[in-house]
Amino acid sequence: MIKQAFNFSFLILLISCSSPTVTCELSEDILRVPVDMDIVRMDRMFFDITSEDQLETLLEAHPEFVQDYLQADLYHSRHDFYASMMGITQDTLMQELNKAVQFNFQDFDAVEQELENAFKYIRYHFPDYSVPKIYTFVSGFSNDFYIDDNIIVIGLDYFLPQNHPFQPDDLPQYITKRYQREYLVPTLVTAISSKFNHTDMRDNTLLAEMVFYGKAYHFTKSILPCTPDSLVIGYSQDDILASYANEKLIWSHFVENELLFETNPFEIRKYTGEAPFTDEISPDAPGRIGRWVGWNIVDDYVASNNISLSELMEERSATRIFRQSGYKPRL
Repeated sequence: MIKQAFNFSFLILLISCSSPTVTCELSEDILRVPVDMDIVRMDRMFFDITSEDQLETLLEAHPEFVQDYLQADLYHSRHDFYASMMGITQDTLMQELNKAVQFNFQDFDAVEQELENAFKYIRYHFPDYSVPKIYTFVSGFSNDFYIDDNIIVIGLDYFLPQNHPFQPDDLPQYITKRYQREYLVPTLVTAISSKFNHTDMRDNTLLAEMVFYGKAYHFTKSILPCTPDSLVIGYSQDDILASYANEKLIWSHFVENELLFETNPFEIRKYTGEAPFTDEISPDAPGRIGRWVGWNIVDDYVASNNISLSELMEERSATRIFRQSGYKPRL
């Protein structure tokens, strides 16, 4: 297979041409949707603990955090659980990590406002959705997010500045660069989308994987309409422009190699799995390019059929979405 280089001439043209500033405003009607949002800064309180009695008092006030997230029932006894938690509060590395979190997230108002607006948009599209109680925590790089029907836990240590000395050991740089403060809410909303993203579990094709992610990104963009696409998918702006400039090349690769209905998980991973680039197409093609194409397919499906976000997320058939999308690469 001959790999082609991305054509950046169109990208250079786009960057060099001046264009008017595009402004975005959230819907006033949607912002009036009532939400009951409760955020607990557990990261602040947890590391202020100096005794097991204080720890017990704190955690007993938040039983869902103890049971769902800390999984207290997995310990042999309550004494073992509290001893383990005290060990975390006294660990010098965890204390240093917490200091970094407190310094960088001392002002959390903007994130809270962005979260509140996001949940207003979710409840507008899905009125039966109940906003879970939200906890912020220092996870020691064990979880970026924990989400269930009762609580959401945000591991703020994942969203420290990229140049900070504390970094997750198990994540390569091309992934950690997406763990920045500005990615926090878009990444969380994409994770929440899984609750609404109905799929046909029998369909294990590449197309199904592409459409699943496409629905997730379309959901996130609908909930955060003023958020740049780069923060939704985790591409640089140059990556997005280059992908559009080379969309015909990208799509031709999928069609000519009959990849859409491929079921080999190793082949599927080449196009939707985490990677610094999609070498099968071009060393210049960003990784996860199949997800990006899936997003375009879903966008075209919604536009062509004039359906609501809830109707989109209910649609289980990736094949139907693709066939009714009328998707073609942009010129």
